[in-house]
Amino acid sequence: MAVCARLCGVGPARGCRRRGAAREQRRGAADSEPDTDTDPEEAGGGGVTEDDEAAERIEGGRPLPPSVEAGPAGRAPLSLLELPPELLVQIFGSLPGTDLPSLARVCTTFRRILRTDTIWRRRCREEYGVCENLRKLEITGVSCRDVYAKLLHRYRHILGLWQPDIGPYGGLLNVVVDGLFIIGWMYLPPHDPHVDDPMRFKPLFRIHLMERKCATVECMYGHKGPHNGHIQIVKKDEFSTKCNQTDHHRMSGGRQEEFRTWLREEWGRTLEDIFHEHMQELILMKFIYTSQYDNCLTYRRIYLPPSSPEDLIQPGLFKGTYGSHGLEIVMLSFHGKKAKGTKITGDPNIPAGQQTVEIDLAHPLQLPDIETLRDFSELSRIVLEVQEQVRREEQEREQSQEEQEHSQQAASQPASPLGGGGAEGEETAAGAEGKTQDKAPASQPFVLPTGVISRNEDYPRTCRVCFYGTGLIAGHGFTSPERTPGVFVLFDDDRFGFIWLELKSFSLYSRIKVSFQNAQAPSQEAFDEMLKNIQFLAT
Repeated sequence: MAVCARLCGVGPARGCRRRGAAREQRRGAADSEPDTDTDPEEAGGGGVTEDDEAAERIEGGRPLPPSVEAGPAGRAPLSLLELPPELLVQIFGSLPGTDLPSLARVCTTFRRILRTDTIWRRRCREEYGVCENLRKLEITGVSCRDVYAKLLHRYRHILGLWQPDIGPYGGLLNVVVDGLFIIGWMYLPPHDPHVDDPMRFKPLFRIHLMERKCATVECMYGHKGPHNGHIQIVKKDEFSTKCNQTDHHRMSGGRQEEFRTWLREEWGRTLEDIFHEHMQELILMKFIYTSQYDNCLTYRRIYLPPSSPEDLIQPGLFKGTYGSHGLEIVMLSFHGKKAKGTKITGDPNIPAGQQTVEIDLAHPLQLPDIETLRDFSELSRIVLEVQEQVRREEQEREQSQEEQEHSQQAASQPASPLGGGGAEGEETAAGAEGKTQDKAPASQPFVLPTGVISRNEDYPRTCRVCFYGTGLIAGHGFTSPERTPGVFVLFDDDRFGFIWLELKSFSLYSRIKVSFQNAQAPSQEAFDEMLKNIQFLAT
């Protein structure tokens, strides 16, 4: 602050450059006493003075008097206060909005210049992408500073991707700045089994400025239009929503009409169209469980996975088929020689947050010819052989580590050559993966073995590469979970599949092609911590 004061010529420092200046300049310095207000919403406050009139001239494009266009005696300005106001507007407008309240505390002149709406209009556009014609706000008496301070800045912490706490079902919420609103969109997979169709989405809440006083939160759940709601930021990376008028969620036909409407939106069909009795039970169970929340939910932040040039494909979000449970959202991420598929939405068997598949990139599979591949027993033989190989390698690695520890304790010397053997094994695994990827452009024919069930028969008939992997299966209520062997099949950059040997079923996954903002993980460590947290909560 002292530095800022000296720059503008304010403060008790000896040798102040403004002392002895012209009378008008001394009057300006007297007006520039320190201001201690720290509230971002108050940056730029104050009464109407000559500085306000100068700001109005900037807005209106009128010429400025010569006294503000140059320093005393025509010399170059020696302090910021000697710069023309329109230049200060340009300088202040290029600063982050979070720095402007501190700038307003320097002196009342700076504070009054910060009342210029041009500054805040630029911050709204550059920081939050607001491209609306903000000049129209003048009609409603709302300034760009109000939009920035009372809407965008205040609720900036809830922008991005979130997972709602809806028991095993989870979800994907994307909070974005949409014009002069902040809207929470719930993203839904396409109707089963059309995995390649685009995502569906519906608004759950919105925030906007009805008047200058404060922002208004409205619940968008139900079919009766916006109504009163509330948002509370619980802690870092967590917030909750509450509807204050849940009667707006009810329908005149009672629960039966609400269920039929929900079923058409969720599944795109009626209950009579679903002949599988177990599937009917799962659907009814999900409706009863999810509807009890009435849009009163807690959300936890999730990040998109970081990427690197070594990744097999671009990581991200995918929608996949899960039998009677329909389509679910899975996050694919890479971790060295492993790839993980984590559920963002889930079901009563494998809840959201659990790791549904794990791919061992160090163990590629060479599929047999197309006719032999049709034989399920032959595919099982190949996969089980690799499973046994992986088990032996893990035992050898554990034994090697134990021997190395004993050797170090006995000799009190650096690591034995056994450590080098482990590194060599890693290089071999990476080399095997590289060789497989080198062959990837020459795609090979692919067909599901006889007896393997697929919800979507329109799967690709060629693939790039296959890897050994494991899939998580469990009973209802996530009972007796176990990882079983399977085959990861990479079709192209946007689609992959997984053959569950134990279940004799096939899941097809297709990339969610949506550009999400404010969703990148700040670091690999932050992303790993997020995965650990959502899995812990699911467990």
